[in-house]
Amino acid sequence: MDKLIINGGRPLKGEIEVSGAKNAALPVIAASILASGESTINKVPGLRDVKTMGRLLTNMGAEFSHKGSKAIINTDKINNCEAPYELVKEMRASVLVLGPLLARFGRAKISLPGGCAIGARPINLHLMGLEKMGAKIELEAGYVIATAKRLKGASIYFDTSTVTGTENIMMAAALAKGVTVLENAAREPEVIDLASALRAMGAKIKGDGESVIEVEGVDELKPFTHTVIPDRIEAGTFMTIAGITGGDVTIRGCMLDHLHAFLIKLKAAGIKFEEVSNGVRVIGPMRPKAVDIKTAPYPGFPTDMQAQFMALMSIAQGTSIITETIFENRFMHVAELMRMGADISFKGSTATVRGVKKLKGAHVMATDLRASASLVVAALRAEAETTLHRLYHLDRGYEKMEEKLKRLGANVRREKG
Repeated sequence: MDKLIINGGRPLKGEIEVSGAKNAALPVIAASILASGESTINKVPGLRDVKTMGRLLTNMGAEFSHKGSKAIINTDKINNCEAPYELVKEMRASVLVLGPLLARFGRAKISLPGGCAIGARPINLHLMGLEKMGAKIELEAGYVIATAKRLKGASIYFDTSTVTGTENIMMAAALAKGVTVLENAAREPEVIDLASALRAMGAKIKGDGESVIEVEGVDELKPFTHTVIPDRIEAGTFMTIAGITGGDVTIRGCMLDHLHAFLIKLKAAGIKFEEVSNGVRVIGPMRPKAVDIKTAPYPGFPTDMQAQFMALMSIAQGTSIITETIFENRFMHVAELMRMGADISFKGSTATVRGVKKLKGAHVMATDLRASASLVVAALRAEAETTLHRLYHLDRGYEKMEEKLKRLGANVRREKG
């Protein structure tokens, strides 16, 4: 397995550009299944998860090409409505093909999903929504088997906000007969981006970005061209990197309105911001101030930034309280940060972080995607050398991260395993 070796302790300075958002690109790629023909998606990041989604569509009979930041997908010859365990186990977002396959072909067989081990994240809300739309759902040997002659519009209420559930049902509803209303729908920018792509296909959607989304089904959708939004979590991660290293980093191509709650907390920690053309300049203090955070569905503080912010707080002046409300197993990075000298304790969903003056390099292991990012953040501040193992987690969500870090002056190298 590849590993990343980081010699920290230096302020990072320079400029980087944010890649397209993984969590926006994956559902938009899945949406291509809804129409027959060739679709083009721009600003698609070169990530492990994108490759997995491409292999999944190819396994179905589609043609998938990804060169540079452009993906071209031809869905004319899809002849297999199954998403096998071998592919789905690598990435939970594979479940996003369920709605499009069922809506277009009337059938789908999807392995129950895998991905990061940060919590149960069941798909019961996806299945509930599809059943309300008239689908017959069976569970057999670890697979979901869904059938429907044609889905019908329905009123669907999500007990808890679910991003992939909202996206899956929204895609299914685009070809359903009648109107589907989604209540307590996810409001994330990635949901809005998918709605934009679906409208480019001819879908009739309103309310995206709000808690109630209305989709009026149409008889047919057409291929589309779409540009994916910038990755707000990558942008936030590099802002945290600038903050923890006392750096001066300009981040191009990010959308600050997607990070409102996060920016409020970062400013409270003493990080300064200056808006520049097509981006933001981030200037870190010698040492940040302790700030409490509590994760929440968008537009609240993003759970995908909790681990990185904890790394920042590990060297802050004072004690911070971090509360995780989204995923029950999202403190697995705590033990690894403590190997680097962080003073953290946690009980249940709350962690207490007592800031220390310095961190020290160590051998650490990534346990999930955002945990790996938090260890990179900490390593860039730590004295001496840090070796990050299980680098494949990082590669699932950050495009060419070590190259971008080198551009900012970081001493970092990848070693092939």
